[in-house]
Amino acid sequence: MHQTLYRSVVFFILLIPFYSIAQNTSKITGKVTDTENNPIKGAHVKIVETNIATSTNKNGSFELAIDFDKNFTLKVSHVSFQDYELPIRLKKSENKTLNIKLKLKEQEISEVTVETDKIIRDKNISIDKKHLKQIPVSSSGAVEQIIKTLPGVSSNNELSSQYSVRGGNFDENLVYINEIEIYRPNLIRSGQQEGLSVINPDLVSSVQFSSGGFDAKYGDKLSSVLDIKYKTPTEFEASAELSLMGASTHFANASKNGKLSYMAGLRYKTNRYLLNSLDTKGEYEPNYTDFQALVNYKFNSAFSMHIWTSFSQNKYNFEPENRSTSFGTISDALNLDIYFDGNEKDEFNSNIQAVTFKYHPNSNSFIRLIGSRYESIEEEKYDIMGQYYLSDLFVSQGGSQSESVENLGIGTFIDHARNKLDQEVYNMDIKGDHSFNDLFLQWGVGIKKEDITNQINEWQYQDSAGYSVPVSDSEVLLAYNRNANNKINSKHYKSFVQTTQILETTKGELQLTGGLRYHYWDYNSKGYFSPRGSIHYIPIWENKVKFKLSAGLYQQIPSYREMLMIDGNISPNVNIQKAIHYVLGQEYYFKAWNRPFKFSSELYYKDLLSVTPYDIENVRIRYYGDQKAEGYTTGLDLRINGEFVPGTESWASLSIMKTEENIKGDEKSFIPRPTDQRFNFSMFFQDYLPNNPSYKMHLALFYAGKLPVWTPKRGKNGGNFRMPNYRRIDLGFSKVLVDKKSINKGLLRHFKSMWIGLEVFNVLDINNTVSYLWINDISGNQYAIPNYLTGRKLNVKLSAKF
Repeated sequence: MHQTLYRSVVFFILLIPFYSIAQNTSKITGKVTDTENNPIKGAHVKIVETNIATSTNKNGSFELAIDFDKNFTLKVSHVSFQDYELPIRLKKSENKTLNIKLKLKEQEISEVTVETDKIIRDKNISIDKKHLKQIPVSSSGAVEQIIKTLPGVSSNNELSSQYSVRGGNFDENLVYINEIEIYRPNLIRSGQQEGLSVINPDLVSSVQFSSGGFDAKYGDKLSSVLDIKYKTPTEFEASAELSLMGASTHFANASKNGKLSYMAGLRYKTNRYLLNSLDTKGEYEPNYTDFQALVNYKFNSAFSMHIWTSFSQNKYNFEPENRSTSFGTISDALNLDIYFDGNEKDEFNSNIQAVTFKYHPNSNSFIRLIGSRYESIEEEKYDIMGQYYLSDLFVSQGGSQSESVENLGIGTFIDHARNKLDQEVYNMDIKGDHSFNDLFLQWGVGIKKEDITNQINEWQYQDSAGYSVPVSDSEVLLAYNRNANNKINSKHYKSFVQTTQILETTKGELQLTGGLRYHYWDYNSKGYFSPRGSIHYIPIWENKVKFKLSAGLYQQIPSYREMLMIDGNISPNVNIQKAIHYVLGQEYYFKAWNRPFKFSSELYYKDLLSVTPYDIENVRIRYYGDQKAEGYTTGLDLRINGEFVPGTESWASLSIMKTEENIKGDEKSFIPRPTDQRFNFSMFFQDYLPNNPSYKMHLALFYAGKLPVWTPKRGKNGGNFRMPNYRRIDLGFSKVLVDKKSINKGLLRHFKSMWIGLEVFNVLDINNTVSYLWINDISGNQYAIPNYLTGRKLNVKLSAKF
């Protein structure tokens, strides 16, 4: 295992994928037609055991090169036809010609949107759903944990499912489940409160992700798209999982005639075990539950209905007792002790109801009518008083960390909040996909209505040795005060049209995609056009290579939180954030150690024409809604993935980035944005015992650069520094108890698979900083006391499928 890991790391660092390893191969050529001998264009032809794949051209023809003297399975699939599989084994230098006929599907249309060519689906990064059960997860979502290992994506908080993409913040990421947009909670301040991600990994069928330059068919956000599709079951399946952090179960089934299918999942999680490793000790009572159900009914071969409902309840109760944090350097070692009184009680409830009607009149057209409702009720209540003692430790003079020279500050602070937010969002969309020979057309129109009511009442009182700082305009001397009653009622009218033209030449295949979005917001009575386009070129080379160039205008209509000023009131001049993406990339498929690999790279520049400045504290974003800025983000993303260990997929990602902004009217030039993380390295690596593959190892590694921090209450006019690098390794070990190859008796015969796992979170027990607590001493000096994340913890997990 060590030798394999060594080769993997060296291979990535050297970045030498641009070579080909000469080998003797055999060739498969063929033609795919329907039962009436009409050629089928865009059928996906794949060697199941490898990443070797292609698509049929307009004549239904294809060609593949494979290794000789090996057993393979050739699979041909198309969204409108039944899958076809054929075992195949070729001799050295043998060429085989196949004539394959596909039968038209009579079952329900695939849940994946109709796309007539495989390469169109490959515009985004695809993640194999089996990895969702393998990666160690301490946060609220397995899908998001996988996304954090991709290039351009960074996260400095293992308790949160939120992530930053290419210099953007959490609010700039689109998330879809079955083409239904998913929304973030508004009042969440920390990862402890987040609970479960709305994405249930047990129900997932496919995961696709784009970190920029995405198509016009997706919405109006500045950074990324996460496109999730849930399964449509065709037979009975069920699973159950139990761990020290919670439990989950799901079941699915379909009727004998295939018309009715249904699926449901129930999850429970508590972070109490993890939170006990934080510096602040006390009674943590976090409880998160989630229930989702899907029902599909096929009226006939062309028309079907799909209903999805989701209910989520997150309760976070916390009664802090004390905290002791050591920080500083050897020559200037400090310690903060805080004794608390009071408690916090938060509750975040949300539910989603959605219905989709799908109409498939023929193999070239697919139309969907999608209606959804999202409701969120969030309450945040806390009254916590803390008495703190800031001490200069005796470490520099040879003493222990428990000894102190003097007290630098003694004081009291009180945090108070009574915040409540009610949000309802209604969506209605109609979308269509059509194929005309070499032209693929997509379009959509929709309306969104949102009603938001928010009562904000929060303040902090600080006193240091009888001196209250700083002085606000209120009658009481408060460090800060936010008091507002906001109400938003608005409608969004949106539409898009997008076409993809496929041109086949003697040199290769060229894809041209162009699209236009339109968004009208009645809140400011303005409309916004966003053109986007991309070029993909696949030359006919011995080793498969794809080059891509994309550019587009992205205009983010502000969410409610983006409309707020620091004092909590809605800005009188709401800013529409705008950015132009320029992305140049390549994908290179090759073989090393006689195994498949893929190397991808993207060079990008984001011209931030208009953005809203903000601060990040833990996972809470506070916007300066009355200010505007311009800026830029530029960087390079690299990723290599493949079978570093035979039969398992692993990958490593490296991102280099810089982002800055220039706030208008502040008499300053460009300053770093809060997400200015200059580098980010992540890895997902899998291995197993060669003589016993039932013992497996899964490693997730993160090493991210320093993020800028600004002193509080002075906005961007105050001083700034950077927090330490984020370093973390999560390690998982698993033992397969039951699988398809097992000979099971007794109770075990009822299980399709079963495995037991041990997860080690934060293997190196590193104190990673997520934010800072600001304390004043007697002289009025400010100290930034780091808020550390979780320490090393073990988790035991048992998972079974029926």
